[in-house]
Amino acid sequence: MITAACHCGAAVLTAPAAPTEVTECNCSICRRLAALWAYYPPAEIGLPAPSATQVYVWGDRMLAFHRCKACGVATHWQSLNGARDRMAINARLVDGLDGSTLRVRRFDGAETWRYLDD
Repeated sequence: MITAACHCGAAVLTAPAAPTEVTECNCSICRRLAALWAYYPPAEIGLPAPSATQVYVWGDRMLAFHRCKACGVATHWQSLNGARDRMAINARLVDGLDGSTLRVRRFDGAETWRYLDD
């Protein structure tokens, strides 16, 4: 089990295991968040209390990006329409995660909607 926590510790998520692969996306929001996304089935994630995060939804309204209400750190995103059986945790929030052991996949969310390493 791993724990991902925002800077102040008010928003904490849990997942069954550390990721071995993360995604770095260059879409307009992910580029600004500088997140490394680790994907999990939603049923496997322990979420923070709803009162701990603030939600941001934009564009096609498919994803809800969450950030800590207290410190503002981006914690995770969830699908709004249920079309995806995955959600993402910001892997940068996992203390002790050795980034040198992770496969970082680059996703072109700005133009082609494809992984650049495929």
